[in-house]
Amino acid sequence: MGAVEPPALETGATVAGALARGIAALAAAGIETARVEAEWLLAEVVGVSRGRLALEPQRPVDADSGARYARMIARRSTREPLQHIVGTQAFRDVVVRVGPGAMVPRPETETLVGWALALLPDVPSPVVFDVGTGTGCIACAIAAERPASRVVALEISPAAVALARANVAALGLEARVAVLESDLFAALGRLRADLVVANPPYLPSALIDALAPEVSRFDPRLALDGGSDGLDVIRRIARETRAYLTPGGVLALETAGGGQAGATVELLRAAGFDDARTRADLAGVERFVAAVGRAG
Repeated sequence: MGAVEPPALETGATVAGALARGIAALAAAGIETARVEAEWLLAEVVGVSRGRLALEPQRPVDADSGARYARMIARRSTREPLQHIVGTQAFRDVVVRVGPGAMVPRPETETLVGWALALLPDVPSPVVFDVGTGTGCIACAIAAERPASRVVALEISPAAVALARANVAALGLEARVAVLESDLFAALGRLRADLVVANPPYLPSALIDALAPEVSRFDPRLALDGGSDGLDVIRRIARETRAYLTPGGVLALETAGGGQAGATVELLRAAGFDDARTRADLAGVERFVAAVGRAG
C-alpha cells in the first residue's frame, strides 16, 4: 500500500475530533484495533496518557500537534508498525528503541525472559549469552533484573547490532552488556555462559509472505526465516550451544510452538542436553523450550 493523505484536522480541533478522524482512517486501512491505536498515537503527540484523553475530549489540539498526528496516522495506515512510529517498545522493566533494523519485541518473549531468569544458575556473577539479540531487549531486561549478571548479546545483522548498542547505552548498561556482531557463537572464542537464551528465526519460509503486513513487510526477514521447516537456526543452536555452556548451564529458547517445540526438545536431547522441557506462552501454547547442558 502506498502513502495516503493524512486526515486533515480543522482549525480548533479537539481530542474527540482528532480521534474520530484517526479511528476512521485506521479502520479503513484494515486495522482491527483502530481505536486503541489512534488513542495511543494522539496521546504520544499531546504528551498525556490515553486515560487522560478520555477524560478531556474537548481538549484543544494545536495545529502543530494535529499535523504530527495526521502524519502518524498516515504512516500507520500503510501498516507500518505502531512501535516504529512511536519509536519505542516497553519490554518487562525496560523500554527499548525500535526500528526497521530489528524485529519489534513481542509480549510472548517477556515470558521467555521470566523463565530464563528463574532457570539462571545460582552463581555469584552469572554470565548470560543472548543469541540473536535484535533490539537487545532480552539482554537489557536480564541485566536490569539481575544486577550481578554479565550479558553478551550476539547478533549477525550490523543494523541490529547498532540498534542494540544504542539501547544498551541509553539504559546505562554498557558496563554489564556487550553487543558483538557474530554468527551465533562465532565471535566468542573460549568464553562460556551459565545461561544461553535465544529467540531465533523459527518461521517456515513459505509462511512469511502470508503474515500480517506489519511483520511480512517491516520485520527483517533475517529475524523471521527459519528455513523450510522453521528449524534451520534452532538445529544449529542445538548442535553448538553445549560447547559454550558451563557444566550444568541452561539453554532457554523460543519456538513457533506446538509441534516445533516438541521437535526442538528432541533436537536438544539428541545433542546431549538433559531435562529438556517446554513451557506455555500466555495463550497456553507450548512455545518455550529449556534444557540443561550435560558436562563433558
